[in-house]
Amino acid sequence: MAQLSTKIKSYCEANGVSNVDFTTDVKLQDDSNGQGAYIAEWNLDIAQPTDEQLASYETAANTVEANAQVDATRRSQYGSWGDQLDEIYHDIEAWKTRIQSVKDNNPKS
Repeated sequence: MAQLSTKIKSYCEANGVSNVDFTTDVKLQDDSNGQGAYIAEWNLDIAQPTDEQLASYETAANTVEANAQVDATRRSQYGSWGDQLDEIYHDIEAWKTRIQSVKDNNPKS
């Protein structure tokens, strides 16, 4: 299940808001009562979404979160920029093969 913040970002993007600050624009709260996080404060110029509207972004938000995990895995496997530049200098074809292997082993949704 996608995080509430990811669903809110997807909702906002679909409604023309490209950046959401969760310290000022939208404040989330979790009272630790088992109900999970909820919107405690909404300070955007678009309508606050209903629970049903947010639920409709579940699939898109799951994809965003899965792709973020893939990106993190890829970054760790690519190595530093300096190491990659050195690898390119010495053998660009080997570097291309290695990078393609990382991408193939960590596909995005």
